[in-house]
Amino acid sequence: MSELEQFRAETRAWLEANCPQSMRTPARGFEDIYNGGRKPEIDHPDQKVWCDRMAERGWTVPTWPKEYGGGGLNKEEAKVLAQEMARISARRPLDSFGISMLGPALLQFGSEEQKKEHLPPIARGEIRWCQGYSEPNAGSDLASLATRAEDQGDHYLINGQKVWTSYADKADWIFCLVRTDSSGSKHEGISFVLFDMDQPGVTVKPIKLISGSSPFCETFFDDAKALKKNLIGEEGKGWTIAKYLLTHEREMISGFGTMSRESLGQRAAKIVGADASGRLANGVLRQNIAQYQLDAMVFGYTMARIGDEAKAGQGLGPASSIFKYYGTELNKRRNELNLAVQGEVALGWDGDVYDGGQLSRDWLRSKGNSIEGGTTEVQLNIIAKRVLGLPDA
Repeated sequence: MSELEQFRAETRAWLEANCPQSMRTPARGFEDIYNGGRKPEIDHPDQKVWCDRMAERGWTVPTWPKEYGGGGLNKEEAKVLAQEMARISARRPLDSFGISMLGPALLQFGSEEQKKEHLPPIARGEIRWCQGYSEPNAGSDLASLATRAEDQGDHYLINGQKVWTSYADKADWIFCLVRTDSSGSKHEGISFVLFDMDQPGVTVKPIKLISGSSPFCETFFDDAKALKKNLIGEEGKGWTIAKYLLTHEREMISGFGTMSRESLGQRAAKIVGADASGRLANGVLRQNIAQYQLDAMVFGYTMARIGDEAKAGQGLGPASSIFKYYGTELNKRRNELNLAVQGEVALGWDGDVYDGGQLSRDWLRSKGNSIEGGTTEVQLNIIAKRVLGLPDA
């Protein structure tokens, strides 16, 4: 038996013994995903049990180095772990912006002290993070941000406002872009700092969306304190870190396109029924679902291939914009097809018969994918210039 085969056998046995049965079902939606934090939202006690068991092995972040709370797995071992989790339908034990965005940035740009301080609590799900990027006058033109940081010796005083700060009302810490110098170009003088949200001078107000949920927030800073030891990289050089982190955010959002509790085909077969030959009775719906599932499959394989290339040192680069754009469109198509399959039941907004209006709420929420993490128009511009090499208009 090869070392990889041995690893697979040991992993399979460990997962069978340690993954709670309740965690062997896909999450019902964003609100059913375990995010950790100082005051975690727990829908089922096994969520934390599962997270703690995986974190003990470093498998919440399997490819991170062991000294930072990770599993130290190579890409082949990480793929085996993912396959074995999929085999028993085990859900991810922990999802967080710390894992998907801040962690990679710290691994790339953080000092050794910063990595040791912040990465292990992220891996264990002890600290929940939010992202302080967009502002009322700095959305797609992010470099126009105005939130400022005043030098106070060993710390900065932060003043300004952020908007669309996802889950800021639930986060413990924030990774934030601030302006430390206004004398140069707008891309210069931006710094990347980390600070605690639980302090005087930080005010958070949730924003209700058309779907009825409130994941986004307005965040106000009035002399909030950020210690200088939590400045990542050099002062005034935060734009490079910001761009790097955005590639990981876009990759995360692109994954929405392949998320599903149940395949569209399976759901349609239950609801619409089959014709005499055993095919989905509605021909147009059958064709649209088949096309979506083929596109989603190809997209998933492409993401896996580019992911392997990135782990091999080739980087992700502008491919993240391709992923973000296409994953966003796939997610919107999936939600529209879910409505078509469900028929008039999908029109309901409340009540058990309508599943609390979850389908229509998810459909409305998916529209925001075209804006968050960089608008579709911005992604298409990046693809045109940096991937296709097209000239400016």
